[in-house]
Amino acid sequence: MVEYRVEELATAAGVSVDTIRFYQSRGLLPRPRRSGRIGLYDEEHKARIERIRELQAKGFTLATIRRLVSGELDAADEALVAALTDERKPAEDEVFGLDELAQRSGIPVALLQLAVDEGLLAVEWGGFTNDDVEAAKAGLSLLEAGVPLPDLLALARTYTHAANAAAEQAVSLFDDHVRRPLRDSGLPDEEAATRLVAAFQRMLPATTTLVSHHFTRTLLAVALAHIEKVGDDAELRAVRQAGG
Repeated sequence: MVEYRVEELATAAGVSVDTIRFYQSRGLLPRPRRSGRIGLYDEEHKARIERIRELQAKGFTLATIRRLVSGELDAADEALVAALTDERKPAEDEVFGLDELAQRSGIPVALLQLAVDEGLLAVEWGGFTNDDVEAAKAGLSLLEAGVPLPDLLALARTYTHAANAAAEQAVSLFDDHVRRPLRDSGLPDEEAATRLVAAFQRMLPATTTLVSHHFTRTLLAVALAHIEKVGDDAELRAVRQAGG
């Protein structure tokens, strides 16, 4: 059996010694066999490092990688995580920094930084995308319409809280009624993975369409109810026309 000291393992696996130590500290890599004061690693450690790097290259989080390499998640879950990651991951040339976001959106860096600090804009994949540009411009249009910044931030926090709660419920439904039955079905790993990803790819656009439609209708209905209480005839006509 081939065994390596940590420096030799780092060379064989194409990583640094610090990376090996980091993987161990995160529970991704088993501890070495001890021979006196020397730690000895084997081919399983090398294969584990290669597996970790493969999953990192796909965009998997370290928490997910730890569960995959430990056997807590199976091949079907890996396929689902890959589909989720691909859905979120932008093209490499679409990611840019805060200064570029400010230039593209026409919004000062300080205001954008406030939105980041409040969690309204998320730094993902090391930067921002064109979707963030559109979101920032939408926020700016509300400010230009006269909505005070503190009130807009408060509204955004309220919406984020409600959206997270609804998303968690949707994920639980998917887990209870799709993922778990498939995992417990006894199907071969490849077939279970294929069916799980196909179900996700059908349900994601359906769910987002349903949520978007419902929120738009609810917002217009609430606006109409409010105007019916306080507005004049012209305002009522405008809101009704907006609602179709």
